[in-house]
Amino acid sequence: MFTKRVIPCLDVHDGKVTRGVQFGRAEEGGLRNVGDPVGLARRYNDQGADEMVFFDITASAHGRATMVEVIERAAECCFMPLTVGGGIRAVEDISAMLKAGADKVSINSSAIATPELITAGAEKFGSQCIVVSIDCKRTAPGVWKVFVKGGREETKWNAVEWAAEAVRRGAGEIVLNSIDADGTKAGYDLVVTRRVSEAVGVPVVASGGAGNLDHMAEVLIEGKADAVLAASIFHFGEYTVADVKRHLAAKGVAVRP
Repeated sequence: MFTKRVIPCLDVHDGKVTRGVQFGRAEEGGLRNVGDPVGLARRYNDQGADEMVFFDITASAHGRATMVEVIERAAECCFMPLTVGGGIRAVEDISAMLKAGADKVSINSSAIATPELITAGAEKFGSQCIVVSIDCKRTAPGVWKVFVKGGREETKWNAVEWAAEAVRRGAGEIVLNSIDADGTKAGYDLVVTRRVSEAVGVPVVASGGAGNLDHMAEVLIEGKADAVLAASIFHFGEYTVADVKRHLAAKGVAVRP
């Protein structure tokens, strides 16, 4: 049986881990400073996190460079796999992050703008290194559209169709983030997560909306996700990674020790 993964996410803005409600709030003063990304990564590594994701949440909107120094420091003290996203626009950017110590890179807006980047990255580094992150929002009954640039700009793509296209082009994993649920702690969007999970043959990481332990179990069981990604509930000390794994195991979900 494949085990499910528990993945803390560090949203980084100006070198600090932040947390807000939904997207595009950095310029509005809507983000709360949580702390140092490397210190938090070390904490979650010690708690038994399966992986760690770093997102530079303003890189795509403002053209900022990605967090090479942060990844280098985190890789020195953490043994779990690291994924980094934000500002990845070329194969050279992917190479730089992998050389810094990342195991995977996550591309979002740039994958939409230049889908060939997915294929080029997969061919050079392997599909296992290429994660396509999808920010989606429900725009009509039964319709979830893909948004880019921190949730600011709607694209032509339906979330399920874009996930399938990304995998066809070489993506080895999908991170699916619900803009509607992000930061609200009201639960993951089970419907779109299940639809994407059923449509692709690669792991799907559910993101956006975790507020309690049951939410995580629900999206893994009902949403058919392969992993859960969360931020607020970990950063503010409500639960540890070990708490999540114990709860999932009690619900019959196979997790890594």
